[in-house]
Parts: sequence; C-alpha cells; structure tokens
Amino acid sequence: MLGFLKHPVVVTANINLNVVALTAVGLLSRLWQLSYPGAVVFDEVYYGQYISFYMKRIFFLDGSGPPFGHMLLALGGYLGGFDGNFLWNRIGAENALITQSRLMLLESVLIFFNLLAVLSYLKFSNSQKQRPFSPSWWFWLMLTGVACSCAVGVKYVGVFTYLLVLAVAGVHAWHLIGDRTLSNVCVLGHLLARAAALLVTPAATYVLFFYVHLSLAYRSGPHDQIMSSAFQASLEGGLARITQGQPLEVAYGSQVTLKNVFGKPVPCWLHSHQSTYPVVYESGRGSSHQQQVTCYPFKDVNNWWIVKDPGRHQLVVNNPPKPVRHGDVVQLVHGMTTRFLNTHDVAAPLSPHSQEVSCYVDYNISMPAQNLWRLEIVNRDSDTEVWKTILSEVRLVHVNTSTVLKLSGAHLPDWGFRQLEVVGEKMARAYHESTVWNVEEHRYGKSQEQKEREVELHSPAQMDVSRNLSFVARFLELQWRMLTAKSDGSEHKYSSSPLDWVTLDTSIAYWLHPRTSAQIHLLGNVVIWASAGLATVLYVLLFVWYLLRRRRKICDLPEDSWLRWVLAGALCAGGWAVNYLPFFLMEKTLFLYHYLPALAFQILLLPVVLEHISDHLCRTQLLRSLFSALLVAWYSCACHVFNALRPLTYGDRSLSPSELKALRWKDSWDILIRKQ
Repeated sequence: MLGFLKHPVVVTANINLNVVALTAVGLLSRLWQLSYPGAVVFDEVYYGQYISFYMKRIFFLDGSGPPFGHMLLALGGYLGGFDGNFLWNRIGAENALITQSRLMLLESVLIFFNLLAVLSYLKFSNSQKQRPFSPSWWFWLMLTGVACSCAVGVKYVGVFTYLLVLAVAGVHAWHLIGDRTLSNVCVLGHLLARAAALLVTPAATYVLFFYVHLSLAYRSGPHDQIMSSAFQASLEGGLARITQGQPLEVAYGSQVTLKNVFGKPVPCWLHSHQSTYPVVYESGRGSSHQQQVTCYPFKDVNNWWIVKDPGRHQLVVNNPPKPVRHGDVVQLVHGMTTRFLNTHDVAAPLSPHSQEVSCYVDYNISMPAQNLWRLEIVNRDSDTEVWKTILSEVRLVHVNTSTVLKLSGAHLPDWGFRQLEVVGEKMARAYHESTVWNVEEHRYGKSQEQKEREVELHSPAQMDVSRNLSFVARFLELQWRMLTAKSDGSEHKYSSSPLDWVTLDTSIAYWLHPRTSAQIHLLGNVVIWASAGLATVLYVLLFVWYLLRRRRKICDLPEDSWLRWVLAGALCAGGWAVNYLPFFLMEKTLFLYHYLPALAFQILLLPVVLEHISDHLCRTQLLRSLFSALLVAWYSCACHVFNALRPLTYGDRSLSPSELKALRWKDSWDILIRKQ
C-alpha cells in the first residue's frame, strides 16, 4: 500500500533568472535607505493624516477617490506598530517611479493594480487557448476582476484601465460568439463566466471596500460637516452626541435648526439676528429694512426656529404632540427674536432676480406680513408623511408668492457679517438641492414665556430615539460626496499641464533638507522618458503600415505574430492613451505624478517594440549585431542618467550650487539652490 514511498519525490521548478534579477534590482532601488528622510514629504501630509484617522477609528472623506489605497497604507502602518499619534503637518519644504514608490503615496499602488489587471488578463487569455474552465483559467479571470476593482478602489482614474480591460475582453467575447466550433451552451458559459468575473465581482469588491472603511472609521471627525445630518448622526460622537434621542417627529411648537442639504460653498444653517438689511444697497437699490435672514456655517443659538401652527398663538408642543405633515402650512418663528420668517416682492440683496427673505418687522407701513410657508417633503413615501428629524428632506414654499426658500451661496458684505445669502426663488428655477433643508437639532418646546424660552434654546436637547442609517444609504451618500467634491482650483507652484508631462518639462520638489542642500524631486529619467515616447510613436506608425499592407493582402507578419502585436498595442499603447488623454478634459489642479500610470504602460510597450524590431525588421546578422550594440549603448545611457539624478531621487547627499546647476538640464526644472 505504501509502495510509493520507496520512490524518490522529485520537485521540478522553472526559474526565470531575468525576472529574479529584475525583481531584486527593483526591490533594492526602492528599499535602499527607505527610512530617509525622517520628515513628511509632499502629499504624505494628507495620507499620513488619513492613516492616523484609521488608527483612531475617525471618519474622513478624501475627494480624490475611494478608500482602498488608504486602507492598504493604514494596514502597513498597523503592521509596523503605528498608533496614529504623529503630527503630520511637519512637512519638509525610471527615477520618477522610484521616487514615488518610496513615499507614502497612492500612485504606485494604483500602478501595481493596473498592471496586475493586465497581467492577469493576459494569463487568462493564454489559459483560454489551452485549458478553458480549468482552475488556472478561473483563477486568472477572477484575479483580473479583483485587480480592476482594486485599481478603481485606490483612485477613480483606475476606471480607465478597467474600461480598457473590459473593451479587450469584449472583443475576445465577440470572437467567441462567432466561433462555430463551440456549442451554444459553451458560448453561454463563457459569457456568463466573464460577466460574473469582470462585472459582478468588481462591483461586489468595490462595495466591500466601503463596508470595511465605514466599519473602521465609525467615529466623528473633522470631515463630518461635508456629510448630511443623517450621516453625521450615524457616527459615534459629534452630532450623534447632540442629536441622540431627539424626538423623531416634528410637531407644532417644535424647536428646530434647519441645515441646507446642498452644503455648498460650505455647510450652513438657517439663521437670523437683530441686524436689518441696509435701507439702500451700494448698487443704489433699496431694501425692506427688515431683519436679516442668512445661512450661517457655525452652530449658534440664533439658528433655532419654532414651528408654529398659524391657527394658534402658543409656541409650545401640545400633549399629545400634533405632528407636521407633507403639505401642511406652517409659520417659522425665530427663537431668539420671535420674529416670523417672511418673504415678499422685494429684490434680494445679491440676487436681484430672486426675492428677499427676512424676519418681519412691523414698521406700520403698507408692507403686510407674508409669513405662511407650505411644507413639501421631497423624499416622502406618501402624501401624508410626517416631517421627521434628520431623515426628511423638505422644501419650504411661500404661500403668497410661490417662491421656495433657497441658499444662493453668495457671501453678503460686511453689513451681513459675510454670512451666506438666503433668497426666495421662483418655483420654475427652484429644483435644486440648494432649496432643500433638513431638521438637524430638535426639541419639543415647553416654555411659552420668551425669557424661559431663551434659556431653553441655550440648553442642549437630549432624549432617546435611534436614527442609524443603513450601510446602503451611507455608501450611496459617500459616492455622491466624492464624485461631486470640488478640489481647490487654485494654481499650485508645481502644478502642470498634460502637455508638459510627455516632454518632461516639469518637476516637483518634494523635500528640502532644513539645513543642507539635500533634496528629493519627482524627476524622470530623460532617456527612458524619451525612449518610451518614441516607442509609442513607432508602434503607431508600424501598426498603420502593417494594417494598410494587410488591406492590400500583403502579410508581413505571421498571423500569430500579428495578433500578439495587436494585443500588445491594445493593452500597452491603449493603456497609455486611456490613462493620459482624459486629463485634458479634467478641471482640476494637475501634477506630474498624474502621468505615472500612463508612463508605466508606455514603458511596457518599449520592450515590445524593441523585440519586434529585432525579430522582424533586422533580417540580417549584421543588422541584428548593430541593433544589439545600440541597445547596449542605450541601456548604458539610461543607467548613467539614473546615477546622475540619483541624489535628487534619494535626497541622501548634499550637492554644491554648481552641482545643482549642472543637474538643471531644463530651465523648467525647479532645482532648489540655497542663497549663500
């Protein structure tokens, strides 16, 4: 029975020494003196803070994209024993790929998953030819989908590589459909497998990233106010501490604060104070001289309003409370001044096509109060729905003029304390989030006397009702906030245009030693950079040439070689194009590091073109020898440039002013030279 034990166990392994050598050189170049410099470098100031937030379980939102890349950085910090206690504002005032990969930034992580997605699909494509539906076939297909999802999960620009892989997979699937050697059941199996691996799996993985993110970052933090009141209330501490146990249903006599759902340019609350509008504005237009109503971006006692029943004088909640429903007409009384929210046919101070909103002051002139508002619950399930704290998103429609209470977003002048303008907007132009409000803080009013009510408004409200949002609601809100988050559009010292990237006419000074001239720059190897660009141009020219000749029935390449040439171009040249060209359409501050994912695909195309020249264009031994000699010279030049720029890649050596000037090969390179 155990006879097999008498035979020796033979293990066979195929080792590619080229891959081993490249891996060793890559690791050495990136891990060499990795702990230097002992300072925060460039955008590490942001990513370091995000890691600290994870360690302390604090919620945050990065408008640049999903959280998977941040979680990987945080995992590295956790495994390294980092506890989140570090002050990340102490920032220090090919070569580019090495520089970026040595720092705590996301581009290298994005490039890794982009290339893993392409590699996995190529492996899957090879398995398709040999053993479809085998374990290795399934492994590489599923890994392709997971890698694509990871790329998107690191940064939204990863979607470009995902779409490229989908396009190539779509073309291959189209050819499968036309393969008459396959049965209909087999073709259907192929299509379903690809749909599950390349559509369902990435979507599920992407959602999983956010589930883990929200599970880790469940505490209130500095980014809370970007989110809705309902989202904030679902976090531990912060608004949840204030709103815990508030009455759920808004009733007549309720004391409420109203937050604008749009939250732009900043989150703010409906507000009023004793000051009035100027009699005459600087433009010469007149006002009603009524009490100002604004939107104020800070918590304040003047943000409290009382929901009043127009049919009764009391400003307290009945027992039992009478809830306010969709379609009800209400009055809003400012808690501290007891004046009614009002609008009328007077132009708003900064938005003359809209109506002024005020708290009515009776000047005994022919300007009657117009203070009735109809409540519309935007996200209602029925026309009799009750107005709910935090959950209900409402519009307030003025009964007399049919205008809607709206945040215009304009900052009032000094007479308005630079607060935000609130206007009455005509219904035809009013369908926007800036017209939607929700109750954030809420209590049932108990004091009829003004002095007692003021004391009540100053005191915190606490009762007991839970209002946790579901994961799906929080997930969808996070997507919307990230996709609509606007980055600072101001020019940065090191910002650049996509045209500057291809010619390497820009650089970024990442770090400067506080005492010496040692510095780290994001600066590419000009030989590799130019060679990769030339390889792309050469590939396109050769592809067009071969395509035209094939149209004339002249086949310069065997069919297998032609298909490999096309696939290599689709993935490498296509990868460069989809990761580069969209930046011309983006209205955001751009930097050289945005080009690195495209550059990685371009560098992959370089050996494809070189191998093609050697195998198919160098047809004599003399040409092949000459080409090999040129390759050795080219490689030597690339190594020389790498070594010359090495002090700016690692920042481990101080250079003299003359040495720094010698490295400024282009006037546009911002090499830092200290004044003597």
